[in-house]
Amino acid sequence: MRPGLFSSIPLLLLLASATAAEIPAFSRTGLSGWEERSFEGNSRYRLEEQNGRQVLHASCDGTASVLYREQEVDLRETPILRWRWRVDEVFQGNDERSKAGDDYAARVYVVVDGGLLPWRTLAVNYVWAGGEPRGQAWPNAFTGNAMMLALRSGERDTGAWREERRDVREDFRRLHEREIDVIDGVALMTDCDNTGGQAEAWFGDIRFEAR
Repeated sequence: MRPGLFSSIPLLLLLASATAAEIPAFSRTGLSGWEERSFEGNSRYRLEEQNGRQVLHASCDGTASVLYREQEVDLRETPILRWRWRVDEVFQGNDERSKAGDDYAARVYVVVDGGLLPWRTLAVNYVWAGGEPRGQAWPNAFTGNAMMLALRSGERDTGAWREERRDVREDFRRLHEREIDVIDGVALMTDCDNTGGQAEAWFGDIRFEAR
């Protein structure tokens, strides 16, 4: 995907300010409040039912678009981000640290808006990597303001739903060396534009919780 945040770094500046609230669950409210932004064509985002629960199915074919929601979340109260996701195949052979290889079957963003100083916008990208080892972190190829963190890697965990739990405040402290109290948005993405390949993923409800 290009560039490394939602679009150019100040995408969040284009949207109206949001108030702090619970991230609405796909399983209850669908995609109300979520918006899509294209980088190279459009990935496909649609709701479907699996095992009696509504989930988000994302797919791409040489395309890249992000599904995002601008919303404040107070990390002093609810720093823990939890979700589940599923990937059946990952990209292989691409250099994920390069612009040409910056594609992932699944990623989840958390973003801090820089306001009138867009170069201060920061993001953490939780990705299902193809080659980078699990637990590895590195700067996004398009902007050092976005740090990538591989939560899953390769084919080992594919083909089944996996649960994730991240302390977002701690991840910003470790990856950006910043003490962050509030994030301003979250996003989901399945992108194929740089490699020209195909991918699909499924995402369950996203929620923030107290530690």
